Amino acid sequence: MAEDGLRIDKFLWFARLARTRALAQKIAEKGHIRCAGRRIDRAHAVVRVGDVLSVPMPDGVRVLRIESLPERRVPAKLVAEIYQPIESMDDGKR
Repeated sequence: MAEDGLRIDKFLWFARLARTRALAQKIAEKGHIRCAGRRIDRAHAVVRVGDVLSVPMPDGVRVLRIESLPERRVPAKLVAEIYQPIESMDDGKR
């Protein structure tokens, strides 16, 4: 399953970008996430390895590239294997 793609809500939860799966679903459905420039507004939208996501976070927008698709929620110390940050647009704090 994870070979072809993964639901964005599962990815957000597995990669520890959301505390719960329900919160991940709400984040995805708000329409603020972008995948390769296109707006995501469904929790079941599929992401794949190599996709670039723009994810709004409380401390600014995180732009990241998906490196692998986990089969379950990963420990915090292994998050770097799941995605790589590209840049951070954090209200001018560069």
